[in-house]
Amino acid sequence: MLSCAFLLFTITSNAQVLSSIDSTSIKIGEQITYRIQVETDTTNLVVFPEGQTFSPLEMIESYAVDTLKKNDKFSLIKKYGLTQFDSGAYTIPRQKIVIGDKTFLTDSLKVEVNNVVVDTTKQGLYGIKPIIEVKKRGGNWWKYLLATLLIIGIVAVTLWWFIWRKKPLTEEEQIALLPPYDRAKLALKNLDESHYLEHEELKSYYSELTLIIRKYLDEKVYDHSLESTTDELISRLRLLKEGNQIDLSKETIKNIESILKRADLVKFAKSAPDIALAELDRNTVDAEIDHVREVLPEPTEEEKLLDEEYRAALERKKQRKKIIITVAISVFLLMATIGGFSIKYGFGYVKDTIIGHDSIELLDGEWVTSDYGFPPISISTPKVLKRLELDLPEELLKQADITMFGYGSLIEKFNIVAATSRIKNLGEGKIDIQQAIDGNLKTFEAAGAQNIITKKEKFVTPNGAEGLKVYGTLDMAIPNSDKFESGSYVILGFTAENVIQQITITWREDDTYADQIVERILNSVELKKEES
Repeated sequence: MLSCAFLLFTITSNAQVLSSIDSTSIKIGEQITYRIQVETDTTNLVVFPEGQTFSPLEMIESYAVDTLKKNDKFSLIKKYGLTQFDSGAYTIPRQKIVIGDKTFLTDSLKVEVNNVVVDTTKQGLYGIKPIIEVKKRGGNWWKYLLATLLIIGIVAVTLWWFIWRKKPLTEEEQIALLPPYDRAKLALKNLDESHYLEHEELKSYYSELTLIIRKYLDEKVYDHSLESTTDELISRLRLLKEGNQIDLSKETIKNIESILKRADLVKFAKSAPDIALAELDRNTVDAEIDHVREVLPEPTEEEKLLDEEYRAALERKKQRKKIIITVAISVFLLMATIGGFSIKYGFGYVKDTIIGHDSIELLDGEWVTSDYGFPPISISTPKVLKRLELDLPEELLKQADITMFGYGSLIEKFNIVAATSRIKNLGEGKIDIQQAIDGNLKTFEAAGAQNIITKKEKFVTPNGAEGLKVYGTLDMAIPNSDKFESGSYVILGFTAENVIQQITITWREDDTYADQIVERILNSVELKKEES
């Protein structure tokens, strides 16, 4: 893969590229310095190679670019530290240098890696050490799990404390749970402890006193007692008595009427009765509440059942409210978390990470670089390619030795195949790589693919091997269905003497991450010679 090492502007019209190494013969593990010098105009964009593009040698260090200005030109010098840990004769492949919109290739350079001579007469010999099992590091997954559990725990405790915990009742709630009679008696007691009469606040005193008797009558006798005028309330009480609905005495009704009218005079006519009379009215209300209670009929079993059902319905209503609040808070926290990560990483990435997407798992997983077949095809893939067992006709086996490695299949979301075919008894004939690739396209058709569109172009690997790239789109059959799904493919083909090497990749057209995976794979492809 290439990265920008020095940024200028526009395009080059005249440039010179030279490459060299400081030594052509090294010992195993010894470093050599690979040097690239570019002379170009000061208005150009220069891109040097980065990554392991020097295979079979390994890059151990990439140095910063040195820049020298000569009149209207720049002289750019880029150095790399390379080494190799196996003895032998190696060739550093040609490197791509991009200057403006043009690509230049350096010369390939040969390096001899020699064994380190050891005098075994002076070096002591020791027994072979036993194999020690190395525990595989588990990664940091436990940290994310711990953080997730901690957050869930904090949210759960918060919800329990503020919503689900059975809180002690407040004084108002305790009073509200009392029966109407007990509530009225408690209100009279609280009125006695007030300082209305001490400060001669008769209006407030009579307002509280009449509210107590009206509330009691509203709950036990007439359910419009609070909003009725004095005359309306007294008329209703007399009507209930005459209808034998409640056995109130005439004296009780008269006493209630007298107190309510006196309270009306105090509140609206600014009348000021004696304090002793106010205390007497309080005692009268206390007595009449007892009288009303005595004449009230006992609640029927049906009324008791309705009362229990009401309390149960009220409790269910509270539970539903708690559930709604809990769900609302949980959804809000989840959406806020997703929103935060979406702002930072993008919604598509977060969605695929949470829901799960095969391609993003391949892209973000641990990639493997390995050699397949002989002569070897070096390629980096998200998964190790496994050897495929081929059921080939006997006639075909007589013509060629075929080895094939792959991951996935044509009907899966992502498929990679690397194949090497060694043709037997080729004679003076020449291998037609286009014909070999046409065989791959027929394999697509045999697997149910339709509407295959092909394009082709020249393909050059980072180490200078040239081949043919055929790519395009196709409709892939969906398993156990008559439907098709749009897909894309790319086939790389290389030939050398009596050998055909091919790499085939297929993927779904709507796969968001497939293009990045394919580009990374193609940039990693290198062909190695048999002798190395």
